[in-house]
Amino acid sequence: MPTKTIIATENAPSAIGTYSQAVKVDNTVYMSGQIPLVPATMEMVTESFEAQAVQVFDNLKAVAEAAGGSMNDLVKVNILLTDLANFATVNEVMARYFDQPYPARAAYAVKALPKDADIEVEAVMVLG
Repeated sequence: MPTKTIIATENAPSAIGTYSQAVKVDNTVYMSGQIPLVPATMEMVTESFEAQAVQVFDNLKAVAEAAGGSMNDLVKVNILLTDLANFATVNEVMARYFDQPYPARAAYAVKALPKDADIEVEAVMVLG
């Protein structure tokens, strides 16, 4: 029977619904979508799309570390954007957080995201 562990850290926004920041099953970690909330204040980053993307990846990094891994342990990333014109900025920001080989990735344009965020990112991580 697989071992299921809930991952929670104060270094990422607390869940604002009926979900966990991440769930670890054996050596695989399923990370919930992160939007650009500042963990300490639970306020949205709004000054620019790039600032939102940085906050999202900072949040994912905090969850990855709380689960015992790093961003380079992510194997699949799903990116939701309200405007695909921001995709080049996502690539630029991702390059700051990942080393090659990069994780598999999908990007989707969506009509809206929680709290009117412009980006949400979810991921799957596999620990060594």
